[in-house]
Amino acid sequence: MAERVFLIPPSLTLPSPTTTMALLGGAASARIIPPVSLSSSRSFFSFASSSSSSLHCFRSSPRISHLFLNQRSAKVRVSTRGFGTLSTPKSFASDPDQLKSAREDIKELLKSKFCHPILIRLGWHDAGTYNKNIEDWPQRGGANGSLRFEIELKHAANAGLVNALKLLQPIKDKYSGVTYADLFQLAGATAVEEAGGPKIPMKYGRVDVSGPEQCPEEGRLPDAGPPSPADHLRQVFYRMGLNDKEIVALSGAHTLGRSRPDRSGWGKPETKYTKDGPGAPGGQSWTAQWLKFDNSYFKDIKEKKDEDLLILPTDAALFEDPSFKVYAEKYVEDQEAFFKDYAEAHAKLSNLGAKFDPPEGIVIDGSPDSGAEKFVAAKYSTGKE
Repeated sequence: MAERVFLIPPSLTLPSPTTTMALLGGAASARIIPPVSLSSSRSFFSFASSSSSSLHCFRSSPRISHLFLNQRSAKVRVSTRGFGTLSTPKSFASDPDQLKSAREDIKELLKSKFCHPILIRLGWHDAGTYNKNIEDWPQRGGANGSLRFEIELKHAANAGLVNALKLLQPIKDKYSGVTYADLFQLAGATAVEEAGGPKIPMKYGRVDVSGPEQCPEEGRLPDAGPPSPADHLRQVFYRMGLNDKEIVALSGAHTLGRSRPDRSGWGKPETKYTKDGPGAPGGQSWTAQWLKFDNSYFKDIKEKKDEDLLILPTDAALFEDPSFKVYAEKYVEDQEAFFKDYAEAHAKLSNLGAKFDPPEGIVIDGSPDSGAEKFVAAKYSTGKE
């Protein structure tokens, strides 16, 4: 509890001149934030990594910047309108300046590792466990950083995501004032934007779960090849509170990345578009330029002319289901409409189930541009224009 200051206004007559003018009640409380240990361990959200290495153990950085809260006495401010106190500034879940710096480091990581797809998948899988029918946090799942724990990494749908954690861990170590939940979503949104996609209206301040016992049970993420693809997509995404338009728009993120059969059980070991990388070669992509974010996913799924391009049952369902088809056809013809709907759906997904501190979240956009040349990931992709 913060320090309390009791002030006696000048109009009150004291029994003697030696009477104390202010009484201090209560002691400032201290809260120690313990370090969180992290160790490592097939899905609709199948973006393959550009890195093939694995990680056996992660160590989370101790958050030591605010071990003791409200330690100083509150300052008294006297004005013509009476007495008041200046309260100590509050510490939020993530530090805004560190979030901005972490974003710049993520941009550099994307330039060197071509890891756009797997960073998007990481953020989606952390958020995609949300259940709108469960009110309590963190039981409801969602964007809470739980995917850093081994028990959740071992879920079949998360195969290979340990590589994404390995890529981001140095950034987490450098910026201990950024939560894992925020870092995962920051990385995904930055990856979309750096690949040429729309600006995502993000907010930050997500609180992390504290231990593996708070991870959701397995089975909340969508499958790639269920018996009834359209029904399955609705079952999973409706549980998250998303609708048909958002399902189709989010599916469009498969314009990035590859599916690797050793992880998801889907796709070819390599194609003419993936045999030379960039990053670790191999896998089968949905599009020819699989590091360029555009509407080519919808065009290629509709045309079905290239056997080297992947079409999962859940992809084909977008043009087979009457409701999904309305949006899929629209996005084939109108990339601007796709970008608008995708940006809104991505932002909504990234907020699912999250507990924000402050409650209204933290917005970091609008900061001055560094002036650096924008990285165009698409030029590193092979295939048709």
